[in-house]
Amino acid sequence: MDTFSHSAAYRAVYRSRDYAACEHRAFILRAVGIEHVLGKDDSTYVVFVPEERVREATEHLAQYEQEIAAPPRAQPPLVLHESAWLSTVLFAFFLVVISYCAGAAVGGFNWFEIGALLPSSEAGGEPWRIVTALTLHADLGHLLGNLAFGGLFGYFAAQLVGPGTAWLSILVAGALGNWVDSLLMLGGRTTIGASTAVFATLGLVAAYAWKRHSTGAMRWARRWAPLIAAVALLAFTGAGGERTDVLAHLTGFGSGALVGLANALPQTRAFFKRVPQLVSGLIAIATVIGAWCWGFASTM
Repeated sequence: MDTFSHSAAYRAVYRSRDYAACEHRAFILRAVGIEHVLGKDDSTYVVFVPEERVREATEHLAQYEQEIAAPPRAQPPLVLHESAWLSTVLFAFFLVVISYCAGAAVGGFNWFEIGALLPSSEAGGEPWRIVTALTLHADLGHLLGNLAFGGLFGYFAAQLVGPGTAWLSILVAGALGNWVDSLLMLGGRTTIGASTAVFATLGLVAAYAWKRHSTGAMRWARRWAPLIAAVALLAFTGAGGERTDVLAHLTGFGSGALVGLANALPQTRAFFKRVPQLVSGLIAIATVIGAWCWGFASTM
C-alpha cells in the first residue's frame, strides 16, 4: 500500500477509514481484471483506478454494494411429519417378519435361494431379486444392524418428505442400487440385506437437504454440510467388515442421492402433495409383497 497524492491519470473510486473494506473492493476489481492501486490519503484508505476505467470500476463496486446490502433470502419453512415414527416401527416390523419367515422356510420355500441378489448375467428373467434381496439377512446381528441404521435414517427421511413418500423412495432407491450392483458383481457371488436401502436412505436425506438449501444465501459450509457428513458416515460405517458388500453400499448411496435430488424438485414435491402418504406407503408394501409372490410363483 502506498501513501501518495494520486496523479491525474488515476481516480479514487472508493474511500474508507477501514482498511479491510478497501481491501475487499480491491479484490473485486482484481477479480474482474481492472488495474487498481490501494493507497492512503491522510487517515483514509483509498482505492484508485486508471481514469479510463473509472466508470467500469464504479459499476462493479456498486453491484457489490447491492449484493452485500441485500437481506438474506428467506428459507422456506421446514415442515416435519409427525407420523414418521410410526412408519419407522412398521419398517422394523416388516423386516423382522420377513426375516422370521425366511429363517423358518415358511411355505416350504427356500427364501434365500429365491430372493438373494445375483449377478445380472446369472439372474436373467428374475428381476424380483433387486427388491427381495433388500429384505433378507444372514443372521440376527446383520438384521439388528440394518434395523438400527435403517430406522434412524428412515425416520429422518420420513420427517422430511413424509412417511409414505420416504419409504416408497427408499424402496425405489434401494432396488436401483441393487440393480446397478448386480450389473457390476463378479460371477458366482450373491448378496442379501437391507444395507443397500439403508445407505440409499442416507444418500437421499443428504441430497434432499443439500438441494433444498443450496439456493439460499447460506454460507458454503452450511450448504454442503449434509453431503459432507453423509460421505463421512458412509466411509465410517459402510466400508468395514469381512462380509461387507462395499459396492452395494456405494451403489445404494448413489441411487439414494439421485432419488433425494429428484424429491427436492418443486415438481416432485407438488406431485407427492397430491398423493396421500398412506397410498405411497401401501404401494411400497405391495411392491415388496408382489416381488416375493413373483419369486415364489417362479418355483412352481
